[in-house]
Order: sequence, then C-alpha cells, then structure tokens
Amino acid sequence: MKLTTTTMISVDGVMQGLGTPDEDRRGDFDRGGWVLPLFDEDAAAELGKIYARADAFLFGRWTYEVFAASWGAMAEIPPDNPVAVALNTRARYVVSTTLKDAKWAKEVISADIETAIRKLKAEPGGELQVHGSGQLVRWLLERNLIDEINLITFPLILGQGKRLFPGIGSDRALELVQSRVSNGGAIFSVFRPAGRPRYEAATSQSTTVKS
Repeated sequence: MKLTTTTMISVDGVMQGLGTPDEDRRGDFDRGGWVLPLFDEDAAAELGKIYARADAFLFGRWTYEVFAASWGAMAEIPPDNPVAVALNTRARYVVSTTLKDAKWAKEVISADIETAIRKLKAEPGGELQVHGSGQLVRWLLERNLIDEINLITFPLILGQGKRLFPGIGSDRALELVQSRVSNGGAIFSVFRPAGRPRYEAATSQSTTVKS
C-alpha cells in the first residue's frame, strides 16, 4: 500500500482544533472550529475522493481519539457520506505507547513501530492513509515512510496553534504532483517527498542587491 498523509492547515501552517471550538484547547488555543465556515460542497467532494481511496487508516493517539468519539460513535453510517463509510468500514490502526482502550481500532501499534508500519505498507491494497496526526506525520517523514502528502490549505491566518511542521526540523524537497482550488478557496495540493533540497553553492564573491 502507498502511505499517504492528509492534513488541513491554515496559511500559517496551523492544524489544531479545526473541527469545533472545544476540539483541542491545548496550549490555551482559543481559535478552534476554523475549517467548517470555509468547507463548502466542492471541498467536501474533493475530500470524499481522498477517503474513498483508502484501504486502511493509520492514526496517532490524539487524532484517533477525536475520530473515534465522532465518526466512530455514529449509530448509523450514512451511505452517501464517503468519509463516514471509509472510516467505519476500512481497517484502522493507531500508533501509541500509552493507549489502553482502542475498541474502534483493529490494532494498537506500540512496539517496533517502524517495522510494523513497513509490514502494513507491504500488504496488498491502494492507500494506507494518515489523517491529522501531526506528530506521527513528522515521525514518518523522518523515516522516509511517506509516499505522498496531501495538504489542504484554507485561506486564513490563525496566528496561534500547533503547526504541522515546527520552526526547526529536517529539510525535505517536495515534488508537486497536482493542485486545485475549491470554489471556496481551499487549495488541495499533492506532494511527493523528493530527498534533500538543493541549495545555491557558496561563492568567493558576495552579491549585493541595490535598491
């Protein structure tokens, strides 16, 4: 399976508390619920296409618990909602060394995590998808386990909150595979990791830019 990640972010890279005001108030974050006002039918349809490609899901603990309490608590699965159908009918795995109760998950991966994920990727299928789960995404990227990165960038600046990538970290070159803009202004971009970036070589002569 191809391991893909999907993350909804603001223009300044924040991914925290996108669903509801009280979804995630860690760090005194008080700007939750920022996605829904910008999430139109066009964006929903595009996201539905992503979920429909999933053969299995891999979550970090925090995202797993948020999804299990919402999508996993549905009394009935609406057949016309591709997100709900995918999340409740495909295999779900969660990476955690502390989670004890994970009834909604097929398996908790808590030991030899990299080997376990490589085994999942080796299984037949289309996509092993990671949604949200910022800490897990960064961990996977460090180990070259990600095949494609889906970024859904919404047109706002939050000015606070947890970001997908920290201020200091490893560098990565990305190849842009495709990009489209929803009617409401959300940018759906697909990237593939492409090794280290190339930097301009240092020269013995300095260049001065004059205004």
